[in-house]
Parts: sequence; structure tokens; C-alpha cells
Amino acid sequence: MTQRSRLWFSWRNGLLLTGVNVALFLIFTLNLGLLEAASPSFADRVIEHRLANGLTVLMVERHQTPIVSINITFAVGGINEQVGQTGIAHLYEHMAFKGTRVVGTTDYEKEKPILDELAIVGTELDQREREAAAKGGAATADERAAVESLQKRFLALQAQAAQYVVGNEMALMYQRHGGVGLNASTGKDLTRYMISLPSNRLPLWAAIESDRMANPVLREFYKERGVVMEERRLRNDDSPNGLLFETFTSAAFRAHGYGIPTIGWGSDILSLTPAATEAFFKTYYGPNRATIALVGDINPQETIALIERTFGRIPAAPPAPPLVTVEPDQRGERRVEVEFDAEPAIAIGYHKPTLGHSDDDVFDVIDAVLSDGLTSRLHQKLVREKRLAASVGSDASHPGVRAPNLFVITATPLAPHTTAEVEAAIYEEVERLKQEPVSAQELEKVLNNLDADLVRGLRSNSGLASQLALYQAVAGGWRYILTSRDNVAKVTAADVQRVAAQYFTRSNRTVAVLVKKGLNRSVTAMSGNEVQP
Repeated sequence: MTQRSRLWFSWRNGLLLTGVNVALFLIFTLNLGLLEAASPSFADRVIEHRLANGLTVLMVERHQTPIVSINITFAVGGINEQVGQTGIAHLYEHMAFKGTRVVGTTDYEKEKPILDELAIVGTELDQREREAAAKGGAATADERAAVESLQKRFLALQAQAAQYVVGNEMALMYQRHGGVGLNASTGKDLTRYMISLPSNRLPLWAAIESDRMANPVLREFYKERGVVMEERRLRNDDSPNGLLFETFTSAAFRAHGYGIPTIGWGSDILSLTPAATEAFFKTYYGPNRATIALVGDINPQETIALIERTFGRIPAAPPAPPLVTVEPDQRGERRVEVEFDAEPAIAIGYHKPTLGHSDDDVFDVIDAVLSDGLTSRLHQKLVREKRLAASVGSDASHPGVRAPNLFVITATPLAPHTTAEVEAAIYEEVERLKQEPVSAQELEKVLNNLDADLVRGLRSNSGLASQLALYQAVAGGWRYILTSRDNVAKVTAADVQRVAAQYFTRSNRTVAVLVKKGLNRSVTAMSGNEVQP
């Protein structure tokens, strides 16, 4: 999938559009008015407003239905975390749904002192438990007694605090007023919150979200920390693909924050405190690091006035610490194995530039040529012709786009074939990119699919709001939506050959293989010598 397809969508475009199919599709979408977003007038329809506190507001009027979709995107994610606090951005996203001083509580004045003491006791208990675990059976009777006393007090405080909690009140408020799609996500680059609701409920949204941005309360902190820890076990520790990608990415990035899983390391998650989480929020989640995109049945002037009255009162956060760590050049192939009682799989990654670099556009083309659709090269060769793989795909921007990233190729062998056979077949296609110019037809298909993606990605209110906020945050401006297509159109067959030769080298490569426990390693070990390109 192309990088822009992956950013415009959270799902793969499975429709291959070429020739007559493209013409029919475009006629259909023109009749529905869906191409308005891709037309030159689209730029004129996006209204920008910047508040004094740095908050960016993007608006597009669409009055077909009395609905407005809203996306709030913060330029903060796992990449901003410090050593020992991995997973804190994801944990805060969970905590952001726990309410504020007025939402989620029956009496905040009585609740607050309990939460304050609970944070102190919980932090001390965490420290004492870590110390006791480090000593094992050598802990003294007094030390064990101190832990038991703290545990009793901790449980008592949790029970007291629970008496004031109104569970899920924010979601219920939105639901009662017709809100749908309330959700959030945290990645390496961004944290995002989204909702769609009747346009006459926009004042309710502004009241709730400005309060959440200004006055979050970290209630039920330890309960939610446990939920996140269980999520880590489910998605990473107990998931073969999750563990494979975590190990693969960590091997590829030795210094940069991209090598750390967004959900965090288990020991770090269990060490996160309310104080550290609140400090992280105050550092990174100010309005000056946020973009709000609203698309739908809105009056821009009235919307600006509403946002000024609510969000405009929130002070800007101080400048965030700069991201200074740069991943050193890789100087040799890295190979890792992950043992799991699951079917084998392989991930191959090459370091590459990020968004804004001219070669990044070339990787988007390579991504599409290799794996976009049923007629792509990898699918044709590995899945249909040779029947080596059950599935194969690629990604031109793993695991983010705010810094140099990876071009990744993944595959699952089709029994009885091995990962070594699949790996060799993948390298054959990679070498072909270097030796043979891609055809004009393949380049045309890339643009056809890109245009179709653009139309589909921007035709819904929520899709357009998502993309406006996304590119404002990661590309420095939403207009990247319009310019990126033209940049891809300039890519030539010679560019593809040059970039493939420069970046797709063994010394720039990281390979991770999922192997079954107890597997005879003779084949795997031999493959390391056989697969050279």
C-alpha cells in the first residue's frame, strides 16, 4: 500500500482501477460531486483560523446533511517519550476519557484529596514492590509488612475514590445527543480524538472538549494502567505478529524512539505514575500543539466565535523538548528470530527518508508497484504464480513519518514453503526494480489508484476532517493533500531504479523471522548464507 493510501485510509484499497474502469469511476464520482475535494476550488473551501494560544482550526462547509465531523490531532505520540516512561502517551489517551473536574464525578471537591493521596500511596507501593521483587526471598519481615500495609491503604483509597466516579459519562453525554464514532488513537507521531454529531450540538462538543483539553482528571489511574498492561499482553506479548513487529522494529532502530513500541515496555507501563502522566500532559498537550478540523454543516464565522470562547481561554503550553536523537546509519544486515507457537512469517525493512524528501515520493511508487492490488508484482509472483506465500504486502512509512523511517515488506509462507524461500523470492523482485525500468502502464496504474484513493478518502466528512488534521500535524500544512499527488506524478522509471539501488542494500536491511519453538534451525541458518542480495 502506498504511504499516502495508508495515511488517507486505515484500510486497504482493494479495487484496481485502470483504463475504462477509471473513466467509468470518475464519471460516477463526478455525478455525485465527490471530486470536489480534488478540484482546484477545494483549496479555497478550506477555512483556516489560528487562535492566539496557537490552536489551529481548519473548516470545510458541507451542508448535505445536518452533521459535523470533528478531528482533534495533537502532534505528540510515542516519539516524544523519555527513557523509563515508554507507553505514557498511550496511557494518557486512555485517561483522557476518564473525565474532568465536572465530567465523570459526582463531587470533585471530595474526590480530589482522595485521588491525591492515592497517587502518593500508589507511587510508594510501586517502589516498595519493585524493591521487594529485586530482593526475592531476601526481603526482611519489616519490608514485607510495609508492603502489606501500603496495599491495604491503597485498596481502601481506591474504594473511596470509586464512590465518586460516574463511569463513561463523556461517551454517554455524546450518545444521548446523537454523537457517533467517538474514538481516539495514539501512534508514534500523533494522538487523535474524533467524533461526529448533529451540527446543532456543536456547542456541547466545544464545552466537553475544551474542558478535556484544559482540565483532565486522572481518575481510576491504576485501574486503567492495568487495562493497558493487559492490552500489551494481548497485542504484543501473546500475539505472534505483534511480537514479531515489536522485535523487528526494535532491531531496526537502535537509537531513535521509533524503535520503542507505542504501547510501551511492560516494566515501564507498571512504573508510570499519575504525577509523571500529568507532567507529560502539561508538556505536550497544549492548544499550540493541536489542530482541530471540522467538516460538515457548520457556519465558519459562528464556529470560530464558539471555539474562541471555549478553547481560546486555554493557555499555550511551553515549548516542548526538541527531538534530537538521529538514527545512525546502519552498517550491516541485522537478523533476528522470534520464537512462537505459530505459523512462520517474515518482515524485511530498509531505512529510508521521511515525508518531504523527494525520494519519499519514489518509495510511494515502489510500494504501489510491489503490493498495491491483485496485479502487483509481489502478489503476482509470490502468491499466484509461485504459490510460495499466503499473503504479502509492503508499507512505505513504518512506524511513522515525523522522522526517517522504514520501507517494509512482509509475507507469510504457504506451507510447505519456508521463510527462506519467500525471502529469496522477495529479493528477486527487489533486484528487478534495480535492473529493469518499471513500465509506463505500472506508473499510470499508481496514479489511477492514487486518484481513486484521494476521492474516496476525502468524500466523507470524517475522512476529510481526519486528513486535514493529519497533514497539518505531520507535513506542516494540510495543502500537502493537494501537492503530494503531483509529486508522485513526477516520479520516473529512472527514479525508481536509482532509489532501489541506493536504499535496497543488504547493509541497510533488517530481517525478522517468526519461527516455531523447537524448530530445526538447519534450514534457517543455511538461508542466512544463501540469501545475499
